[in-house]
Amino acid sequence: MNTKKIYWAGDSTVKKNNISTYPQTGIGQMLPMYLKNEVTICNHAENARSTKSFIAEGRLDAILTELNAGDYLFIQFGHNDWNEKPERHTVAFGDYQDNLRFFINKAREKGAFPVLITPVYMREYDESGVLKEKVHFDYPDAMLAVGKETNTPCIDLCQKSYEAIKNAGSEFSKNWFMNLPADLYRTAPDGKVDNAHLRYEGAVVMAGLVAEGLYELGEHYRELLISTEHTPVCIYAKNQ
Repeated sequence: MNTKKIYWAGDSTVKKNNISTYPQTGIGQMLPMYLKNEVTICNHAENARSTKSFIAEGRLDAILTELNAGDYLFIQFGHNDWNEKPERHTVAFGDYQDNLRFFINKAREKGAFPVLITPVYMREYDESGVLKEKVHFDYPDAMLAVGKETNTPCIDLCQKSYEAIKNAGSEFSKNWFMNLPADLYRTAPDGKVDNAHLRYEGAVVMAGLVAEGLYELGEHYRELLISTEHTPVCIYAKNQ
């Protein structure tokens, strides 16, 4: 069997969770549902990391010690790069792009395939009940620009998830995120309102959109998926 490996650099929206944070679920946990059995995900995503802190803490170095020719490096950041803490903050059309180029170049030096993935959308509505735009400021656009400049495949999960949330509606999409009633989960006895991090159902939806992106890239990216005959995205329409 020809085993393929996907290394994933990212933040809490991607991270593999355990029972201590249940029901929070990362996109990287659910993507295997769409992949062939011989594809393995090596999930290096960690909470609250930006491109800057991920590199500074040696997390990319840890990936590079294992990364081999023919492997994939998924690069998904944008939730924390706008954070004002100096250890995280980057400028969208500045060092954020420089850091993305660094990820890309290091992957290519290893003979691996880098894939940029814009951040999953945050479910935020204005006072009129309209889904807000540009919740990640200029970071998705900055990533797309780097992808075009460096000829690196890019899955625009930000736009895909925006459309999914908008189409599903406020009430239906609420259960995709960590909006929890009180007295149901030991990890949140007082309940929780969190429209950035995903529950199981939401992670399945967003992983499906990543799978859709891989399908759209074609070639060997499509061959990672269980089905290469149609887009293997889960059903997310409202009123299902």
